[in-house]
Amino acid sequence: MQFFVDTADVTEIRELDALGLVDGVTTNPSLILKSGRDIMEVTKEICGIVDGPVSAEVTALDYDGMIREAAVLAKIAGNVCIKLPLTLEGLKACKALTSDGHMVNVTLCFSANQALLAAKAGATFISPFIGRIDDMGTDGMELIGEIRTIYDNYGFSTKILAASIRTVIHVKQSALIGADVATIPPGTLRALVKHPLTDKGLEAFLNDWAKTGQSIA
Repeated sequence: MQFFVDTADVTEIRELDALGLVDGVTTNPSLILKSGRDIMEVTKEICGIVDGPVSAEVTALDYDGMIREAAVLAKIAGNVCIKLPLTLEGLKACKALTSDGHMVNVTLCFSANQALLAAKAGATFISPFIGRIDDMGTDGMELIGEIRTIYDNYGFSTKILAASIRTVIHVKQSALIGADVATIPPGTLRALVKHPLTDKGLEAFLNDWAKTGQSIA
């Protein structure tokens, strides 16, 4: 499974990239607002940090507007992935952009039928929003499983990008079901390494090592 970090905070991205944990980045208008920076400036900086796809989202709702904005965003760097909403206009733009060789991330997916349409439109990534589905009292993981089955049934190349991840359990379940990518907030990504038995074992090892009176370096 690939890990994309879901943030526009370049400090967080640099730190996680240095650990070798970042395969790409996803941003959206809310994350750009949180960063407090210009979308063009911060997206260019992010693209210079990571080699993988960096999703940058259009804000237009009509086809012509999406295509115009996508042209601007695509000029930022070669690894920009255009992020489009899962609407009929968005699917039309997806088909046009992927046919022209651009990476496209179709976002705000909440049903298997929507994911099927995105794959038929040639989407590079489909982003089902697990956490928001859970918030409504439905199991978001069921959607990941349904999409995985449909894509495998027909050999679609669209990658399942598990989004709106809230917990480390979401990451594990997405990996077990077979999502290709998880886009994860920095804090959740760091939390994947944590386990109380790891801390306890390390403490015991260090205590015993101290008793030997030895030094490696």
